[in-house]
Formats: sequence, C-alpha cells, structure tokens
Amino acid sequence: MTGASTRPVTLLIAALGGEGGGVLTNWIVNAAQAVGLPVQATSIPGVAQRTGATTYYIEIWPDSLETLGGRELVLALSPIPGEVDIMAASELLEAGRAIQSGLVTPERTFLISSTHRVYTTAEKMKPDDGRFDVADLLRAARNRSRENLLLDLEGIARESGAHMNSVLLGLIAASGKLPFGEDSLRAGIRSEGKASDANLRGFEAGISAGRARLATRVPGATGGEGKSTVDELLDRVRTDYPDAPRQELEHAVRRLTDYQDSAYAELYLERLVPFRQAAPEVLASVARHLAVRMSYEDIIRVAQAKIRPGRFRAIRAETGAGADEPVAVTEFFKPGLNEICDILPVGLARRLLKRAESRPDQQAFKMSMLLRTTTVWGFFRLRMLAGIRRWRRSTFRFQQEQIAIESWLDEIRQAASTNARLAVEIAECARLIKGYGATHARGTDSFRRNKEALINPSSGDTVS
Repeated sequence: MTGASTRPVTLLIAALGGEGGGVLTNWIVNAAQAVGLPVQATSIPGVAQRTGATTYYIEIWPDSLETLGGRELVLALSPIPGEVDIMAASELLEAGRAIQSGLVTPERTFLISSTHRVYTTAEKMKPDDGRFDVADLLRAARNRSRENLLLDLEGIARESGAHMNSVLLGLIAASGKLPFGEDSLRAGIRSEGKASDANLRGFEAGISAGRARLATRVPGATGGEGKSTVDELLDRVRTDYPDAPRQELEHAVRRLTDYQDSAYAELYLERLVPFRQAAPEVLASVARHLAVRMSYEDIIRVAQAKIRPGRFRAIRAETGAGADEPVAVTEFFKPGLNEICDILPVGLARRLLKRAESRPDQQAFKMSMLLRTTTVWGFFRLRMLAGIRRWRRSTFRFQQEQIAIESWLDEIRQAASTNARLAVEIAECARLIKGYGATHARGTDSFRRNKEALINPSSGDTVS
C-alpha cells in the first residue's frame, strides 16, 4: 500500500436541461473505466422553469483496484462541502449556487464555469431589473475558489459548431486535475457514440481556450485574491479579440478599472462577448461607446479627477510657480438635487425625488461649496467624496445606468443580426448622453426622443 492514494478525486457538474450533463458524465466515467480506475457517478435532477440545474457528482479513485490490497472501496453518493476538487458549471449562476452551498472552497476547489447567463424565473418575474449582478458573481467565483477557469462556453461552442458539454469537458481536461489524460477523454467521447466528430471538435476548442487562459495567468493572481488584475484582462483582450481595435479595448479596460475596479472592467468585456461575431464596425462602435457609458460622470468621478497628483503638477506648471512658491487651488461645486440623489442609495434617492415633484423649491435646490484642495481639510473632503466609489454599485445613478445600458445593447444586438449599419447607428446614438446634472438630463432626453422616433420604429427596416 506504499504510495497509494488516501482520497478520491471529486467532481461536481451543474448543467441546465438539454445541455447534455448526463452525456458529459458518461464521457468521464467511460474514460476512468477504460484506464482501470474505480469510479462512481450519481445525479440529482433539477426542477422545472429554470429554478435549478441537474447536478452530477463523480468520485474517481486515482489508483487501480490492485492498490487496495483486496479491501472494499466505498465511494460517496453526494458531494460534501469542503471536499469538492473540481466544480464545473455550464452557467454562471449555477456556479454561484454551488458557492453559496459551500461546495466551492478556496482551500481545494478548481472552479470551471461559463460566464454567460440564462435568466431564472425569479429574475424574470420581478417588475424591475431582477437580474443577479454578473460582476458580483464573477467576484465570488474568484474569491471562493482555489483556481478558476471562467470563460464564455456558449460563445466557444457556437464558434466551434459543437455542444456546450463537450467544451466544458475540454476545460475540465485543461485543468489537469483528473487522474488520467486527454486521450482517455477522447476515447470516452468516441465510446459514447453520439455525434463524436462534433463533440471532439468542441472538446479540442475547450482545451485550447482553457490552456490559453491558464497560460496568461499572472502567478498568485487567482483564487483567494479574488480579482482579475489589469494584466490578466489585457491578456484576455489579446486572446479573445485578436482582430478587434485592440488599443481601444485596452484603453477601456484601464479606464474602467480606474473608474471602479477590475471586476467592472471584466463586466465590460463580458458585455462585448455577443458582438465578437458581429461586423467589425459594430464591435468597434459598441466597444468605444460602451466604455464611455459605463464610466459616466458623477460627483464621485469629478472628485476623483480633481485630487490626482498629476493635476496639481499641471496647475503648478501652468502658473509658472517656482518650487518654493505656494499655489492655492480652490474648487467650486454646486450640485443640485439630481446630482446629489445620483450618489445616494436607491430607496432614499427615489423618496427625495418623489417628494420634490410637488416642491419647486426642492427641485431648484443647489448646494454651493468652495473647497481649497491645497489645504489638508479641503483635500480630505474631496478624498472622502471620491472614496464613495466603493459603494457606487448601490447608488441610484449606477442602477439606472446599468438598466439603460443593457436595453441599449439589446437593441444593438437585435439590429446587428440583420443590419450592421443600423446597429452602428444605434450604438452611435450614445454620443448624445454625456456629463451629469442638467447636461446629462438634456442628453438623455435627446437619446429618448431619437429612440422613440427613429430606433424602435426602424428596427425591422433596411437602411440603404
């Protein structure tokens, strides 16, 4: 028994109905049996109406039966929190469910998940935007896993002309965590005898995508650290968008990381995924305007810009002041009710705006402030204002902007499927929306009128 294993390799798979989770499980079981490894697989059916996936649990003993010395092997029928080696999910929220159940842990689990979403019934039933925050799901996936591969399986499957389950198997193989090699999995696919050519094509696409992502990892930047670094996201741009306007995409990643954080920049890249196969001019226009829309101006952003060290150096240079000469900088702020509500929590902002509808004096309210940022107190006040960035996702303006952005992207996607020129024109309409306060209100109103008069009525027409 010297050198024999002390525990099985455990694998949990979550797949939606019709995605071939059972076939995927059979491929792995076939591969294990072909090389003489004890294996056991069980499944728990999901429920209807997209309220949960079917889960498949596999335990593989990494040594042959001979190493047991005649002792009987007993494998578990269901996963245990803290004991799952590989968690593979065909949809991002299903990875979130596993994380919430404690089945993904930073000490052990290699998490593999698609980043695309299939919305649940609960999400669709809410009268407002009931979708789970993709950025939060991605952040949890990185925080709670030891290692991870998070890729758009739906997009890879579409490009390779294969089913998603074969792509997922390729990512599992790329992880290197199974006790047998890729050839065994290829043989497992062939032995199942179902669309073998297409499934092998998807398998190879999954391996290539997984290896490419793992090869561009910065050591120590995954797992418990919980966020993609800027370098990782830039590598993703180079890998996923080889023919796109790379300089613009790289600038957008840096801009959005500076604006919010790397998870927000990653959300930007996820939002571009549906346009990877669109006409080049559509992708270029969406990439440019999406970056601007996602980094909208608010009081937080203005404060952040005004306390940058480079700005103070530029002001000193413009004034011609010597190194030993003092320079005083006074900032003037006059936010109105709307600008203040933009950075408040959603519920409070709505109550204030509702109350102001019948109060002209409150609608005209302005808060005048003079801040000398070259003093400790003045700089500290702006620094505190800029620090609200960490709570920006819970603010009224942020929530409103995300809803508007998703609606705009949906309109572009619909147009791009039949008319690239129309899709570009819809994307370019975002130029109307800019600034904050009264400037933003006028731009938004112009965008709305264009949408009502031109975009929606023309969405099914051909532009010559």
